[in-house]
Amino acid sequence: MTRMRYVVTGGTGFIGRRLVTALAARTDEPEVWVLVRRESLSRFERLAEQWGESVKPLVGDLTAPRLGLTDETLAELGAVDHVVHCGAIYDVTASDEAQRAANVDGTRAVIEFATATHATLHHVSSIAVAGTFPGEYTEADFDVAQDLPTPYHQTKFEAEMLVRAAPGLRYRVYRPAVVVGDSRTGEMDKIDGPYYFFGLLAKLAILPRLTPIMLPDTGRTNVVPVDYVVDALESIMHAPGRDGQTFHLTAPTSLGLKHIYLGVARAAGLPELRATLPGSMATPFLKATGRAKILRNMAATQLGIPAEILDVVDLAPTFTSDNAAEALRDTGIRVPEFSSYAPKLWRYWAEHLDPDRARRDDPAGPLVGRHVIITGASSGIGRASAIAVAERGATVFALARNGQALDDLIAEIREFGGSAYAFTCDVTDSASVDHTVKDILGRFGHVDYLVNNAGRSIRRSVSASTDRLHDYERVMAVNYFGSVRMVLALLPHWRERRFGHVVNVSSAGVQSSSPKYSAYIPSKAALDAFADVVGTETLSDHVTFTSIHMPLVETPMIAPSRKLNPTSAITPDHAAAMVVRGLVEKPARIDTPLGTLADAGMYFVPKLSRRILHQVYLGYPDSAAARGIAAPEPSTPVAQTPTRRPKRPARAVATSLRAPRPLKRAVRLIPGVHW
Repeated sequence: MTRMRYVVTGGTGFIGRRLVTALAARTDEPEVWVLVRRESLSRFERLAEQWGESVKPLVGDLTAPRLGLTDETLAELGAVDHVVHCGAIYDVTASDEAQRAANVDGTRAVIEFATATHATLHHVSSIAVAGTFPGEYTEADFDVAQDLPTPYHQTKFEAEMLVRAAPGLRYRVYRPAVVVGDSRTGEMDKIDGPYYFFGLLAKLAILPRLTPIMLPDTGRTNVVPVDYVVDALESIMHAPGRDGQTFHLTAPTSLGLKHIYLGVARAAGLPELRATLPGSMATPFLKATGRAKILRNMAATQLGIPAEILDVVDLAPTFTSDNAAEALRDTGIRVPEFSSYAPKLWRYWAEHLDPDRARRDDPAGPLVGRHVIITGASSGIGRASAIAVAERGATVFALARNGQALDDLIAEIREFGGSAYAFTCDVTDSASVDHTVKDILGRFGHVDYLVNNAGRSIRRSVSASTDRLHDYERVMAVNYFGSVRMVLALLPHWRERRFGHVVNVSSAGVQSSSPKYSAYIPSKAALDAFADVVGTETLSDHVTFTSIHMPLVETPMIAPSRKLNPTSAITPDHAAAMVVRGLVEKPARIDTPLGTLADAGMYFVPKLSRRILHQVYLGYPDSAAARGIAAPEPSTPVAQTPTRRPKRPARAVATSLRAPRPLKRAVRLIPGVHW
């Protein structure tokens, strides 16, 4: 018996890989070739381990002429029995150009290939070809003057039209409804269809169980589990006498928002649905135009729902599936009731697909299991913060230029059972930052938090700096551009995960405009402004920022000043506690009483504040280096001894800076200001 030969496009996709599994398991020992791009061979090889030797890669490209296959490859392949075209972009939110290249141009190339190899083409289309047709849409219907509201609808329609019009082509067309996860396991590969509303439903789970929930009877759609689609497709494609027919792989009835809610309510812990409201109540929202539509889209984005989905959330046509029912009559393949598998869909979504799952804290502690990058971790605040964060169960990625100091830090953390890794990185070098971030993501999968601590300070009056522009440039290179590099390198990853938080170690000097620091303070002010601006843009992505206006800390950076600093310094352990609090509570800013007082002074009595600061300038000398003299060795090394584990909780503040209790309560009411 001659072995059946198949070629499958989209064979590593959600539907395609399950179909390849089903074909490879057939008893007639088929030969299955999967069209795969060269850069995706590694993905194919992982799947091939479960498929077996009967499945082979066909290296090409769906969007290239002739699928990117050479004459030699076609000659070696020879005649093919079945070409199954699953390759396409199934995403309403994708760009018009991307969908046209894959869905239309790709189908054209597949038709040429099927014709050249004398194969039967099994084209996986979609019920989207029906567009907004307001009535019953049969398997015999195609062009019924329907509107095609999105590029996805348009390109799927054009692709099917190419198949139907191809001269001499044997074909069968399959139109699945919205494909959801496996009815047995709940497994799904992406957010689509009703999944777009799961995030909104999850937010309702925080309400008391007795909350009277009422939903409009709207959002009607037709969904089928992926296992039904694959089983039906594999069965029908081998049924005799079905060439030229179309098959609707749809559920007998469509679902509304009410049915989806009821299906997942118990698994999601949702309050009981008390009543159903008329669907017309949602019509003004769904059919909004002009400025109202702009506001609607903004609200949808804040809720995690793509605005494009709202335009097609109500399915206008109803679908008959007589051909599919007849072909599957004696197979036992049926569409299961949505309520029977909806809880499995929810549980899989909550564990694997919920865009906000990365934001959930571990019950054992908010930093347990988190991945935290800390720059400037070789000494001072960075070193103490690394130890404090690791003590609370996080994995620390310690970055600095001093490799030996990092090794000592990692050894200390691991000695008490913590998890930490050292990465030699220069934040002033874009190549170094990019390489380090890619290395971390490649080895550890994700990053949750970034502490921008690496910094450089220069104490020199501007009158002594008129010929030293390089001082300003090198301070900005570390304090501002270094931090920005780190954020930009991580931002795409955080947007994809819909979670990330940055703690910027700024300075209380930004609030007080401390004299003699005209290079250092503006660099920290620029970083504050960067965080404020970017934080407004990334709010829907759940990427947030905390700016800590740190007071003086006993670190090597302030050692040259010795006792000349105008205020007393806090310990690195105390500073680390402030960093931990920034990671746990994520306020917009953490201030100190002295910094808040300086802020208020500059706002209410600016002239007096400047006069006081000028007196500080007159009585606070430049550093020894600025005055051209050798700096004496400090009598006691600063922050060079091993850092003790912080004994204070993350909310602790320095005793010397503690505010009176009533004043502290009052300041807590000011948004974003924390002592």
